[in-house]
Amino acid sequence: MSGRFAFPGRRWAGDGEPSKGRRPQSVRWRLTLLYGGLFAVTGAVLLALTYALVAEDQSLAVSGSGARPEPSAPSPGADAGAGARVKPGTAAAKGVEGYVRERLAVQRSDQLHQLLVESGIALGVMAVASLVLGWLVAGRVLAPLRDMAVAARRISADDLHRRLAVSGPDDELKGLADTFDDLLARLEGAFEAQRRFVANASHELRTPLTLQQAVVDVALADPDADAASLRAACLRVRAAGQEQERLIEALLMLARGQRGLQGRERVDLADLAGDLLPEGGPRVSAELTSAPLLGDPQLVGRLVSNLVSNAVRHNLPEGEGGWVTVWTGVVEGRASLRIVNSGAVVPGDQVGALFEPFRRVGVERVRGREGSGLGLSIVAAIAAAHGGEVEARARKEGGLWVEVVFPVEDTACHTQRSE
Repeated sequence: MSGRFAFPGRRWAGDGEPSKGRRPQSVRWRLTLLYGGLFAVTGAVLLALTYALVAEDQSLAVSGSGARPEPSAPSPGADAGAGARVKPGTAAAKGVEGYVRERLAVQRSDQLHQLLVESGIALGVMAVASLVLGWLVAGRVLAPLRDMAVAARRISADDLHRRLAVSGPDDELKGLADTFDDLLARLEGAFEAQRRFVANASHELRTPLTLQQAVVDVALADPDADAASLRAACLRVRAAGQEQERLIEALLMLARGQRGLQGRERVDLADLAGDLLPEGGPRVSAELTSAPLLGDPQLVGRLVSNLVSNAVRHNLPEGEGGWVTVWTGVVEGRASLRIVNSGAVVPGDQVGALFEPFRRVGVERVRGREGSGLGLSIVAAIAAAHGGEVEARARKEGGLWVEVVFPVEDTACHTQRSE
């Protein structure tokens, strides 16, 4: 494989330079030639039909039946001074008839040839005119596409807020422009989410490093530091390193979930949830019914673990009656996991933000520095990788209602075979 990279739309010659002398084929020229070719073909067919109809017209032909001409002119071989009329049926009459038929045939042949020549010239002139008109019409038809191409070239990653905003009738060209505008809107959202993610990830990764540096600087600046204080400083540095390690692991898990599945195995949500139920903290009640599915056991286990730990972490403080309910089962042939927990009130319009990386709604939902802010983002990525859906609602009394529904097992099998 060649290691050379070329931007789409550029063709490279063997010496690595862009190929010269090659101009991209113009759609306008192709449409013009198409219009001209269609006109020439239909004109030629019309000319051929007209010529055939005229050639088959028997009204101009001289038939052997019917009235016989009685010319007053003398026939060849007759006495020039006689001046007598030629009687029908005689040899002279037959000679006159043959002469007339011959002259008419010659005249008819000349007329057909003249018709063919003049029609061909007219067809050639109209073919040239059709090319000119086709060029003009094609330019008018393609003008909106040129305008859209110019506007699209001006749009870059820094100004994705711009749109084509094509006006006019609701036809195919406007539909294409609207589709492109929708694509730009999705790209703008994706770029903005990526920028937010990079900024938040940088901040989250920098915080433990800043803490470690501060602890080390304080320890080094103390001339009277003893073994106990240095040991405490080392423990704090180690704790910050462990927090950084958990964050990096969460980022890797998020990337793995977004990459998709490499293979599928039979997994039961009831077994996974039963193994991951917490022993301490809020009161936990579980109703676990078999819910089999095909998926990645490690990813599905991480999904269950993140939902359970999120429900426990963002709950009421100890002693205030916090609770968590975990339910697994099959709904309409689809394996489902439902987790409901008590906790602080979450605004309903901000529930979707919880599934974005490093997004935390309200200070009251975070006790200390627990959690990386990626738990629900990983849940959404893993569910999407399995073709499932995540639905979350804010409870009026406080806390969240979260349900993950996986696809039907037969559909998952079909998806695996397709991959």
